[in-house]
Amino acid sequence: MTTSVHPNAQAGFATGTNELYDRVRPSYPAECLSYVRSQVPQSTTPLKIVDFSPQLAFRIGAGTGIFTRALLTHPEWAASIGTLRAIEPSGGMRDFWTKCVQDNRCTIVNGTFDDTGVEDGWADLIIIAQAFHWCLDYGKAFTEFARILNKNGAAVFIWYLADREAAGWVAQVQHCVEARGNGSPRFRLDVLRQAFSIPEYTSLFHPQEEKQWAHYGLATEKTITDRALSWSYIAMLPPDEKAKVAEGIKRILERGDGKVWINKEQGTYQDPHTARAMISRKK
Repeated sequence: MTTSVHPNAQAGFATGTNELYDRVRPSYPAECLSYVRSQVPQSTTPLKIVDFSPQLAFRIGAGTGIFTRALLTHPEWAASIGTLRAIEPSGGMRDFWTKCVQDNRCTIVNGTFDDTGVEDGWADLIIIAQAFHWCLDYGKAFTEFARILNKNGAAVFIWYLADREAAGWVAQVQHCVEARGNGSPRFRLDVLRQAFSIPEYTSLFHPQEEKQWAHYGLATEKTITDRALSWSYIAMLPPDEKAKVAEGIKRILERGDGKVWINKEQGTYQDPHTARAMISRKK
């Protein structure tokens, strides 16, 4: 590989960490996938897709296959996919993906944003879910994307993020976790928009198209705590530090600032997220 993977991704998502990751991460809203399908090239032949799609923003690659599975089972995507090549630099993630994605149209290989191993002009579509802010060199990545896309191809960037503006407890949990980030990249819209203005992008792609959705899942103290513990830089902490994170989250959830109950007796409440899609069409 020409580009190394961030050390927090390597350590936090090594073999043995992926089962929790896969279990506690929410899947993607159906309306987001529907929108993307309506915007990508309509073809009479099955689509050829390259998938860099983890479920969490601390990996570069196809992750455990949560997004891939959502795509394969979505009614507007299922019949239109001919071949899907997933790119994933973590051996542990690749092994888990292989166990979870049972579809003969799909394969997974070792690769990074700027070194995919895909043939020139092969792909109709590149999908990068919850990952691109981990890219170490945007210019090299955009150059690689343009190389492997066909003349009508597009790259789609998707994020599904906790909505810290929707409730105080969400912002507090995010702060509790991110305070231990140790330099890990995080989604920042202004930074990403700057990436879409660099010469390597503007010379190869049209201006990105953006759309956003609010979405509310179901949360419990356990799901929120386990999700926090699955973040790469939390997963690599020693046990006593993980316990401190869990205790901090417990106190936040007990205060429950802005919590909207679904069923108080059962301990369930709204889990607000924002889904965002950016579509970049090749010139």
